[in-house]
Amino acid sequence: MTMTKKLTYSLFILVLCVVTNLSAQQTAVFSEYNYNPFLINSAYAGMLSGTELSATHSGFISEVTGSPRTLSLTINSPLRDGKVGLGAGFLQDEVGVSKNSTFFAAYSYKIFFDFESNRPYWQLYQPGVLSFGITAGLQQHKEDLLSLGIMDDPNFSENINASVPTIGVSFLFNHAQFFAGVSAPNVVGDKLASRDDLNLSNPIYGYFGYRFFTSIFEEVMIKPNVLLKHEGGAPLQADFNIAASFKNKVEVGVGYRTSSSINLLAGVYLLKNLRFIYNYNIAFKETPFGNTHGLALSYLFGDGYQID
Repeated sequence: MTMTKKLTYSLFILVLCVVTNLSAQQTAVFSEYNYNPFLINSAYAGMLSGTELSATHSGFISEVTGSPRTLSLTINSPLRDGKVGLGAGFLQDEVGVSKNSTFFAAYSYKIFFDFESNRPYWQLYQPGVLSFGITAGLQQHKEDLLSLGIMDDPNFSENINASVPTIGVSFLFNHAQFFAGVSAPNVVGDKLASRDDLNLSNPIYGYFGYRFFTSIFEEVMIKPNVLLKHEGGAPLQADFNIAASFKNKVEVGVGYRTSSSINLLAGVYLLKNLRFIYNYNIAFKETPFGNTHGLALSYLFGDGYQID
């Protein structure tokens, strides 16, 4: 092996260790889950008054080859007076030479409780709802190892291409003032995979938050929340966030992630039915990938986000 190849090989192993660590801990951490929680919890399917289309993209502005990128497209809708929710989505994660693409469909069933509530008319989710969700999907896992050009190591002698069926479960309780949800997007792991040499992580999410209003006219809503993620072989990860919304017209927020990063959020509601969110993630620790940008775009049919 020449000196150039040795240096290339050593550099790749270093980056691979970083990527492996990120894959084990991140799986797909969504800065946009505040505005599309259906991505991590299928019990949110049909929670809004109408059909919602959402698209998110993070890591799209990066000068570093192989930096993490996430793309998602989802749709969900209520049926039977809101008691049933249906949804579907596509999620794609890329980091280094690895790519995971997942298609999934979701079903939710809701139990309504008669709670007294003086919530403002523009608050989106129905108060007093216990929702159960289930998902079924297919994940395509690819590793383009041959593109690395490492010919002297049998571990990189062929590409990896595997199909992984997924089954997920979740629940959510939404009150006028708070919410709590737990979800496991893939409870079967890689047991049904087309290859038996995979070792894919399976996260469990806990998502909790509170809502309160800061003016006598109930025009500003403050929304502190926390996302917990447990994943085998990785320390517990937590996101602590707080956002402020002015009558579903303008939103700003900030959050801290225990993997040492800060999230900044800003959003606007346009034409009653359209919502646009921008996210900027600032990394504290030294990383080869640097800071990242993210976008979340949603369209709610019918009465929309009720800004008037």
